[in-house]
Amino acid sequence: AIGYLVGEENRGLEYMFTMMNHARLAVGVEGIAVGERAYQHALEYAKARVQGREIGQRSGDRVTIIHHPDVRRMLLSMRAQNEAMRALAYFAAATLDKSKLHPNPGERRRSHGLLDLLTPIVKGWCTEQGVEVASTGVQVHGGMGFVEETGAAQYLRDARITTIYEGTTGIQANDLVGRKVGHEKGATALAVIAAMREIDARLAAGGAELASTRANLTEAVGGLEAATRWIVDAFPKNPKAAAGVSVPYLKLFGTVAGGWMMARAALIAREKLRQPDADREFLEAKLATARFYAEHELPRALPLAREVTGGAASVLALDPGRF
Repeated sequence: AIGYLVGEENRGLEYMFTMMNHARLAVGVEGIAVGERAYQHALEYAKARVQGREIGQRSGDRVTIIHHPDVRRMLLSMRAQNEAMRALAYFAAATLDKSKLHPNPGERRRSHGLLDLLTPIVKGWCTEQGVEVASTGVQVHGGMGFVEETGAAQYLRDARITTIYEGTTGIQANDLVGRKVGHEKGATALAVIAAMREIDARLAAGGAELASTRANLTEAVGGLEAATRWIVDAFPKNPKAAAGVSVPYLKLFGTVAGGWMMARAALIAREKLRQPDADREFLEAKLATARFYAEHELPRALPLAREVTGGAASVLALDPGRF
């Protein structure tokens, strides 16, 4: 009878954790959805709002703001982050399916471990980026972004709560560095990093077209590996230090994983462009967006990696009573 009850309790705990993970993944997707809507809203406004002449033109007609380079930069940042987040969420969803349905038990176990690692990243990183994307959407609108009638500020408010639902970003990050990296000595995380490096030869074969994507991804993956090894080493000795830089580590992992997804998308787009019936407009836009992510988002990885490997002591330096 005791054995039966223990078995029932374990099944109950397993069900609880499964439901909790599903909810966290769903909230991560909610962050992506709000970010996508904020992008669509900002894009529509940028195509309609007439203000100023094009840079370098002293006369002539005024243009819509999408012609201004900084507005294009903001829109591309929103678009690239949304695409990277969406790709990572899809990757996690496929991993979830494999963990439940793959015919090979070993592959189901491997997928389950990978899903455990990805869940706090999808939940934490995608919601934090959703806030950033929605905030950029307000900026695209300029002063009108703060006026309720445009609707831009509503997306920012909607995105903000997603970082709190089903566990704050700090809780997700502690889960990541503790149960998902520290306790298993980085086995799954380092396996993912190895998988990220497997596409290097294909990127190299892309020549100049993919050179910046390859260079920035290589550098970012190196930073992620260094940070991961630091977490693995620090966690058993000083878990407070690892917890102190857990959020930067989560953001680092998400940023680099997003770059990995975008690099894979670029490779697929490049291959499909060779087909005679290729949707050139879509595929060329995918290549351009992937390059933007590599050149503007992936460089964020190195400061985050330095924050992880060198910033824990300063987090703990000030005694709570002296705040």
